[in-house]
Amino acid sequence: MRRETHSAVVPSGWPLVGWLALALVLMVALLLARFGAAEVGIRVVIRATARTSCTLFLLAFVASALRRAWRGRASAWILANRRYLGVSFAVSHLLHLCAILALYDWSIRRFFVETGVAASVFGGIGYLFVLAMALTSFDRTAAWLGPRRWARLHTLGVYYLWLIFALSYVPRAFVESPAYAPLAAGVIATLVLRLVYRPGRVRRAGLAAP
Repeated sequence: MRRETHSAVVPSGWPLVGWLALALVLMVALLLARFGAAEVGIRVVIRATARTSCTLFLLAFVASALRRAWRGRASAWILANRRYLGVSFAVSHLLHLCAILALYDWSIRRFFVETGVAASVFGGIGYLFVLAMALTSFDRTAAWLGPRRWARLHTLGVYYLWLIFALSYVPRAFVESPAYAPLAAGVIATLVLRLVYRPGRVRRAGLAAP
């Protein structure tokens, strides 16, 4: 049986989080330098960090199903680094939140007034999930929470966050611009993969790739 190996050039584990965090901060700095730190530049950062957050989230979201569907080196690497991709998503989404607050002059009151209660609460719950899942991505905190409660938290959290990204990108792909289509397609495709290649169904139907 052929043994899968990963290139030493590609970072894994916590160093991956560090490199991705550095890349994200550099991206924000370059965008602000290019477009300015006023409203236009901040809105560019908001859109960019939303896309990086969605991409990192979807990689973590689909990691197990992708591995069951396709036994290649890339899927093995994604699955092995699912936790670290998830933490990197939290870093990206923190930068996204900072940009949103900067757009509203760091005023929570103004943010709630201008975005509306429903959107604020819906998004706020999402950020609570991001925080809780990030904090329980360490061995010690995961052990403190316990396997069953950890599984419930992360399962509920990922599907709630998937719903947020679905509502953010799928309607826009049809109504606003085809530029949203790649992320909208990714959001839909990852859910389909998770449903088709869920563990129980794979064992019953023999769907796993050889």
